[in-house]
Amino acid sequence: MQPGAVKDSRMTTPTSSYDGDRYATLLSELKERIRSARLKAAVAVNRELILLYWCIGREILARQNLEGWGTRVIDRLAVDLRRDFPEMTGLSPRNLKYMRAFAEAFPDEQIVQQLVAQLPWGHNVKLVEALKSDEEKLWYARQAVEHGWSRNVLVHQIESGLYQR
Repeated sequence: MQPGAVKDSRMTTPTSSYDGDRYATLLSELKERIRSARLKAAVAVNRELILLYWCIGREILARQNLEGWGTRVIDRLAVDLRRDFPEMTGLSPRNLKYMRAFAEAFPDEQIVQQLVAQLPWGHNVKLVEALKSDEEKLWYARQAVEHGWSRNVLVHQIESGLYQR
């Protein structure tokens, strides 16, 4: 402090004004709230992304069926979408084809909203790629949600034939 300066008591907090254990408890509670809120936000973002991918796939599928468009339209859409949304990943021709296959594999919007939107995109791609039976896809999706399987665990369970056992 410079000579002649007046100390402002509002600027300092005496260490005796709080108990270390109570502070540690508060800090721990706030950190848990932050973690929980971040997780909820990530889950909400994932859900919206899965629903968006399903809608894109449904539109591609419908237009191909209605208009008779071939797979080349997917390549053109990928170029145009990436041009208009350069910051967004996931708009490659390959991923648009996955979106189409995803919409075809799960035509019921209720199932998508209530079940598969809870899974990350990579899980959904594996379900579509690895399984032919709709019943099996839904069963593995439910198990992955219920047990919190990682993608590797999901793949292992599919490859080991858990559904058949």
